[in-house]
Amino acid sequence: MRFNLYFTSLILMFSFHYTSAQTTLDSKAFHEKLNKEFKNKNTSPLKDKDRKDFKGLETFAIDSSYIISANFKRTPYEKPFLMPTTTDMKSMFVKYGEVSFVLEGKKVVLEVYQNQRLKMQNEFKDYLFIPFYDLTNGVSTYGGGRYLDTQIPKGNRMVLDFNQAYNPYCAYNEKYSCPIPPEINFIELEIKAGVKKFDKIY
Repeated sequence: MRFNLYFTSLILMFSFHYTSAQTTLDSKAFHEKLNKEFKNKNTSPLKDKDRKDFKGLETFAIDSSYIISANFKRTPYEKPFLMPTTTDMKSMFVKYGEVSFVLEGKKVVLEVYQNQRLKMQNEFKDYLFIPFYDLTNGVSTYGGGRYLDTQIPKGNRMVLDFNQAYNPYCAYNEKYSCPIPPEINFIELEIKAGVKKFDKIY
């Protein structure tokens, strides 16, 4: 099941694109769904002046080498913490586990987080969040890093599809408060997959 959540409160606005897609076909559908949401004034994070001439998000070509079966390690007993955001607001997360894999000959380890408020909602009880940086940031992708969504795995493997990496909403509109990826989630590679940086229209 694929769905999109716009989590809004009086003091905090985040965007989560929850997905369990694991194939290039699903990645294409994911991009199409994002574009549809961005064009719709009721679901778009874009400012009116940017949405008016919006033709679609620029993305890297879908590449199956960025669909990765990673090792998953649960890290129980972690203490919840307030993840910094692009504003003064913060949101409570807990480190749920770690994923590790080898990409282009380099071992990558990323922390996986669970939003403590979202997990209280039944439809998001399995939702997990991987904010990350890579060497494309500030060049071909948003300088503040990107996000990847996943779900609690049933075993010790987790499929990560970086073709579905997307920008936080603050990349499009400063009114949003977006979690800042922890420095530990820096990938020392160019992840040429997913959504590229957005050229605003002025």
